[in-house]
Amino acid sequence: MVISIRYLIVYYKIIEMKLRFFLLFLFIANLSYGIETNIIVRAKAKDAKFVGSSLGGAYVIIKDKLTGRILDEGRTEGTPGDTELIMENPVKRGTLISDENTSKFLAAIDIDEPTFVTIDVYSPINSKQAQVKVSTELWLIPGKDILGDGIILEIPGYIIDVLTPRTHQYMSLESLEDSPLFFKANIVMMCGCPIQKDGLWDSENIEVKAIVKKDGEFYKEVELENVATNLFESESSVLEEAGQYEVIIYAYDESTGNTGVDKVNFVIFD
Repeated sequence: MVISIRYLIVYYKIIEMKLRFFLLFLFIANLSYGIETNIIVRAKAKDAKFVGSSLGGAYVIIKDKLTGRILDEGRTEGTPGDTELIMENPVKRGTLISDENTSKFLAAIDIDEPTFVTIDVYSPINSKQAQVKVSTELWLIPGKDILGDGIILEIPGYIIDVLTPRTHQYMSLESLEDSPLFFKANIVMMCGCPIQKDGLWDSENIEVKAIVKKDGEFYKEVELENVATNLFESESSVLEEAGQYEVIIYAYDESTGNTGVDKVNFVIFD
């Protein structure tokens, strides 16, 4: 009987200790996780639509400004949005320019007090020569969600890919007599929206030129014309000398300030 009582006393003490640890764990867990706060972040191309899944999305990183700790990260997903809603209808105060399908990143952040955060957006993810980083800062309040259009960060520029000549392509002067070299580039808005003559994004408003360098020195400048949707090409071949070349193709819209550049190096030999 004595052994049984002692056993019960020890048993209850163990139970009591476990209960205390469990309550302490709940208390710490409550302090650690705080209150879930949701925030929508969107990336919108300047003078165009949102960066959506069709372009690979934009990458979003939300950090505590004070500590640098990453609170949430991920990429925007969804459609570029409604063209009429974004580009054509007058926008009044309080009017949303996104719908339920429009590309976004929905972050869920646990905080237990107002926290000053930095939001970094990298876009486009898969076109490194055109990729820009855009940032903003704001206070997040526990449990006070930022939804609707959310936080919209503007991505300026164009995505340019030089198609011809190819990077480090070798060509002989003799081969150029039979197959002249034309400069070609694919150019799209930062949301992937199409550029074409008389289109919503009119190629006639965009200056596209190739700056050609030979052996490290300026050689000549060549204008490129829009020959198909997103495709720009020089009118004729302009290279008739052997050398090491670099071509810098740029796009510029004076009305919006959008710019973009891509470069390649190639060689012409005797």
